[in-house]
Amino acid sequence: MAHDYYETLGVKRNSSEEQIKQAYRKLARQYHPDRNPGDKQAEAKFKEVQEAYDVLSDKNKRSQYDRFGEAGLRQGFPGAGGGPGGFSFHWGPGAEGTQGMDPQAADLFRQFFGGGAGPVDMESIFGTRARGGRGRRRPTAAEAETELAIPFVTAGLGGSVNFLIDGKEIAVKIPPGVEDGQVLRLSGQAPGGGDLLLKLRIQPHPYFRREGKDVILEVPLSVAEAALGTQVEVPTLNGTRLTVKVPPGTSSGTRLRLRGRGVAGGDQYIQIKVVVPAVKDERGRELIEELARLYPQNPRAGLW
Repeated sequence: MAHDYYETLGVKRNSSEEQIKQAYRKLARQYHPDRNPGDKQAEAKFKEVQEAYDVLSDKNKRSQYDRFGEAGLRQGFPGAGGGPGGFSFHWGPGAEGTQGMDPQAADLFRQFFGGGAGPVDMESIFGTRARGGRGRRRPTAAEAETELAIPFVTAGLGGSVNFLIDGKEIAVKIPPGVEDGQVLRLSGQAPGGGDLLLKLRIQPHPYFRREGKDVILEVPLSVAEAALGTQVEVPTLNGTRLTVKVPPGTSSGTRLRLRGRGVAGGDQYIQIKVVVPAVKDERGRELIEELARLYPQNPRAGLW
C-alpha cells in the first residue's frame, strides 16, 4: 500500500529539514514502544514514522520521492542527468539496440518499450532513416509511471489532489468511484514531456471500508441494544450523520441499508457487531442464566 510520508509526519511538502526533524522527534516520542508497551497500533505507527523520516531526511531519497512517489524509491528512477543516480542515453549510427548501454538504462528502456531481456531495437522505437533523407525522426518522449496516494473519501466522492513531480506541483482531478490500482494518464506531465501514468492507491479510512460501490460501516451494539432494539446515529461518506433504527433481536453480522449513500450510486451498509460484556460477579451470572432459561436458543441449529 502506498504511503504519503509527508502526511505521516504531519508536515507540508515544502517543509524544511529542521521542521521534518522536529515533527519526527515529536511522533517518535509519542509512539515509541517503551512508552506504549504491548500496544500493537502504536508499534505500527512508530514504524511508519521511522520509514517516513528515513526517506524525507535523505536529500536524494526525498527528491526521488517528490518526483516519482514510492515507485521512484523502489525502481530507481533516473535523476535529471547522467552520472551517479542518473542515466545517460546515447544512440547513433552503428548502435545496435541497447548493446553498450548502461545496464540500468537498458532495463529502463525495456520497461518502457518492451523487448524482454534482449536488446531493444532503437530504430523500431525512434524511427528508421527516411528514404533519401539524412536523419532519423525525433524520438518520442517516454512515459513514466508513479503511484499517488489519495484519501478514501476523495476516491469515493471525487475531488482534486495536488502532488509534486520534478519540482512542479500538479493538480489532478479524481473522478468519483475510482478503484485502488486504477491508472490515470496525464498528458505531457512526465519529466521529459511524455505522459505520466498515475497509479492510484486508496488510503484506508478509520471506520469505512468499500465493497465495490458499497460502503460498509461497522456499528457496535450492546447486548441490551441488540435484544431490545435502539436508534443509533451514524456518519456517512459525505460527512452528514443519519439516525438509523435497529429492530429488536438484531444479531451480529446483520446489515442495514442506507440506499444511495455509497460510491457512484452504491449503498451504505450498517453492519452490526454485538459486544458481549464479560461477566465478573455472581449476580451477573445469575441474570445471564435466567435470560437463557427465558429465551432458550441454539444459534448453530441447522448449520452443519
